[in-house]
Amino acid sequence: MISFGKTWRVSVSTVAALMLLGGSVPCTAADAGATSCGNCGTITKIRKVEKEGEGTGLGIVAGGVAGGLLGHQIGGGTGKDIATVAGVAGGAYAGHQVEKKARATTQYEIQVKMDSGETTTLVKSKEPPFAVGDKVKIVSGKLVAR
Repeated sequence: MISFGKTWRVSVSTVAALMLLGGSVPCTAADAGATSCGNCGTITKIRKVEKEGEGTGLGIVAGGVAGGLLGHQIGGGTGKDIATVAGVAGGAYAGHQVEKKARATTQYEIQVKMDSGETTTLVKSKEPPFAVGDKVKIVSGKLVAR
């Protein structure tokens, strides 16, 4: 008779009979020393992605007005009109570019090779506190160290 603490008592003949019949002795993952985690993996890549902002039109209008005012200060007669039009066009373009730059965002794509062999990519707006090679667990869409 083999005793496993105070709760399990299994006879050697019972174990032998089960093994001969192709059965197995029941055990838990903890008994076998195995750990199974369906949402665990290793970070394989972290990529910083600059996403260009979109203009709302406000930059075009503000830039056009400012450019027109500056262009109107140059020259006289027909030259003044041409400078005003050029100032409006240049100011509108510059204002649009400034607005797009101001609305730009940075995102981080984190690629995780799951223990199951699959690859998952998460996109986060903040730089992750992890590095390539770190072992992580994905919980409710968030990375957690394991």
